Amino acid sequence: MRILVQRVTSASVTVGGDVVAAIRPDGQGLLALVGITHTDDAATAQRLAEKLWQLRILDDEKSASDLGAPILVVSQFTLYANTAKGRRPTWNAAAPGAVAEPLVTVFADALRQLGGHVETGVFGADMQVELVNDGPVTVLLEL
Repeated sequence: MRILVQRVTSASVTVGGDVVAAIRPDGQGLLALVGITHTDDAATAQRLAEKLWQLRILDDEKSASDLGAPILVVSQFTLYANTAKGRRPTWNAAAPGAVAEPLVTVFADALRQLGGHVETGVFGADMQVELVNDGPVTVLLEL
């Protein structure tokens, strides 16, 4: 499981012209792009949710848990692109939707159980993600 985290001052997801999720924090929030691979499980999703919740990348080395910062979770299978050969990426390392979708849900639900205000994109949809990266700060989380 890979989580590409961006510190944001705003972020939203639009599907078919409709905004389906948005965070507009008073200060900072997080956009979490979530990629799932074949070996991931619910325990991995739980551990990464806890890691993200405690990650000190907000101002003054604060975490989302310290500030109650909102989090927008968006599935992103392309985090497992293999670009080693040629010019066309392969997606063999990305888990199929039937495996990935429930784990993205477990991840988002785990953040909610920790106390997070969590919005989510629409799994498998053609999404337009809009964000204002603050800093810029972008971090890749893996176990």
